Amino acid sequence: MQELLSLTFMQNAFLGGILVSIACGIVGSLVVINRMTFIAGGISHAAYGGIGLAFYFGIAPLLGATVFSIFLALLVAFITLKDKERFDSIVGAIWAFGMAFGIILIDLTPGYNVDLMSYLFGSILAIDKNTLYFVSMVDIIFIIMMCVFYRQFCAISFDSEFARLKGVNSTLFYYVLVAMMALCVVGTIQVVGLILVISLMTIPPYIAEIFSKRLGEMMVYSAIISSIFCIVGLLLSYKFDITSGASIIMVASIFFFMVVIFKRLKSL
Repeated sequence: MQELLSLTFMQNAFLGGILVSIACGIVGSLVVINRMTFIAGGISHAAYGGIGLAFYFGIAPLLGATVFSIFLALLVAFITLKDKERFDSIVGAIWAFGMAFGIILIDLTPGYNVDLMSYLFGSILAIDKNTLYFVSMVDIIFIIMMCVFYRQFCAISFDSEFARLKGVNSTLFYYVLVAMMALCVVGTIQVVGLILVISLMTIPPYIAEIFSKRLGEMMVYSAIISSIFCIVGLLLSYKFDITSGASIIMVASIFFFMVVIFKRLKSL
């Protein structure tokens, strides 16, 4: 273990996994409580359009993915607020558009061959300092948002109508939440990839909800559980030479099914 931690890329990978877990613990809990998993999935896949845009115009992938994801997230929020009945079709269309747009732009990028798999399934072992700084900033933003607006997020999550009567601007906080989802997705891309990011945002919060009485507790437990999944998944990927993102999600999924089965047996 000491030899493993002496490797710089493994230090960055462990730190990146913990930082991403904090973001996913906060936003993922809100996603699960508000039942917005499908919207989060749509944003995560549509973010690939931003990566394609970045490579086509020669800018940083993180910048392209961030701007494009936030734009599509706000678009999703605007449309779904007006049409709740067909939001699944709308999200599905934006999901498909983002993926197709990104792939086409990468195909059109002259003289550049992008490793599609690293963005779809993650490459936490290749995480760099810029990504660590970005995720750290995202964590700081999320923590400040929760410290300042915790009551408002609780109100809109558990009873949006009551929150509106109490003077909480539910529409504004809906936009803010969707934008936070976009930032969380971009920060998590390198760890588990666009395809698997939704798992890291939903599985730990689902497990944490069982042991939590408050939303704040759920966020903390979710971040801890997610960190454990990332660390165990990294160790397994290093030992057996398998894809790190898939290894992390496999650990999370196995634990998820164990919890589900335990709950079912306990209820019987």
